[in-house]
Amino acid sequence: MKILVIHGPNLNQLGQRDTQIYGTKTLNEIDTLLREQAKSLGAGILTFQSNSEGEMVNFIQKEAPRAQGIIINPGALTHYGLSLRDALADAQTPVIEVHLSNIYAREEFRHKSVIAPIAKGQISGLGWRGYILALEALIHE
Repeated sequence: MKILVIHGPNLNQLGQRDTQIYGTKTLNEIDTLLREQAKSLGAGILTFQSNSEGEMVNFIQKEAPRAQGIIINPGALTHYGLSLRDALADAQTPVIEVHLSNIYAREEFRHKSVIAPIAKGQISGLGWRGYILALEALIHE
């Protein structure tokens, strides 16, 4: 089983970006924890981060046909990334949307997700552990 893990804009700054909201783990540390958990569950992951919606769409179009699920933290693209949403819908594989912070406890503009309607589920506010829960959910589906 292969799971794609996609990190959106600004997530490359984790560990130094507003640690009160996003925590102290770096993106590399989160990816390492995910790889270890995937391996223990008999799965593999392919991680990708981009600050560009177009690059994320290209990655999904290239890799999704060989994947059994997608975990995505779309960052700010959550609220307006329509081409990203379409690429995820076209992938025809289960998608779980993850957010490190509780987007519903923050500014009102963060409360609407264009990804949520096409996602199997959404995990918000559990920090880096949300990625692990999403991985387990996809593998044990």
